[in-house]
Amino acid sequence: MQSSSPLSAPFADSGAPGIAFMLAGITLFSINDALGKWLLATYSVAELLLIRSLSAVLLMAPFLWQAGWMAFRAAPKPGLQLVRVALSTLEVAMFFWAVSYLPLADTVTFYLAGPIYVTALSVVLLREQVGWRRWTAVLVGFAGVLLALRPSAASFTLPALIALTGSVCFAASLVTTRMLRATSNTVLVAGQIAATLLFGVATAPFVWVAPTVLDFALMALFGVFSVVALACINLSLKWTAASVVAPYQYTLIVWAIALGYAVFGDVPALLTLIGAAIIIGAGLYIFWREQMQVRDVAMPTVHP
Repeated sequence: MQSSSPLSAPFADSGAPGIAFMLAGITLFSINDALGKWLLATYSVAELLLIRSLSAVLLMAPFLWQAGWMAFRAAPKPGLQLVRVALSTLEVAMFFWAVSYLPLADTVTFYLAGPIYVTALSVVLLREQVGWRRWTAVLVGFAGVLLALRPSAASFTLPALIALTGSVCFAASLVTTRMLRATSNTVLVAGQIAATLLFGVATAPFVWVAPTVLDFALMALFGVFSVVALACINLSLKWTAASVVAPYQYTLIVWAIALGYAVFGDVPALLTLIGAAIIIGAGLYIFWREQMQVRDVAMPTVHP
């Protein structure tokens, strides 16, 4: 980036562009979640994901053309690439299946625990060292999940279990993405879109409901919002340090509560709110400890 860019100098250094893009991305994802829940009152998850993926493919077409077929052939660890897209497809399908039955705030709360699961899975899959402080935060985060689940014969339902399983798949997909960090963003995103498209093609014909023109347009917009939201978050992380922008992802729960109430009349239970607060606190603490470790490693040792 040239020094004449308006994003250089004090404005870029302040972190304002990165924060703005992160908030924009989270806002679009939140609107997408609410739009998806509204459409799922009439249409299936498979149909929704099929039309969303077709819309996303059209939007991504110029970038796919620019990347070329060789970018996909050269992608490292093809087996792990398949595992990653399978996990990402599962987590998306499970999220929207769960959100068609549960309030937005409940489903989003389960998914906010993803970074906590990542810490636990990283020990096994990435051989990362996790100290007792972060393990304590993981256990506290699990306690928050249990509170949000409100385990009882009446509330421990199949949709809640699906949401919980989906959040674990989400965490596993994040870990596999770490393992594939040499893969370009275009290939990673295109792989996810292609997998959900195949899922929709294979399953949507069995549950197809002919959409109205308006609903078809909303489903297409659903795909546009997904790609633009992801682009906003990627730009956020490119322009501003993750330590500055990552905590803003937790505004998801604020949007979920607000949209859930405004659109669907859902009022989250007190235990859900307490569980969400515990999960957010544990997630922020884990993130802070990871940033501390990175800083300590980067800081040169000075001998007296």
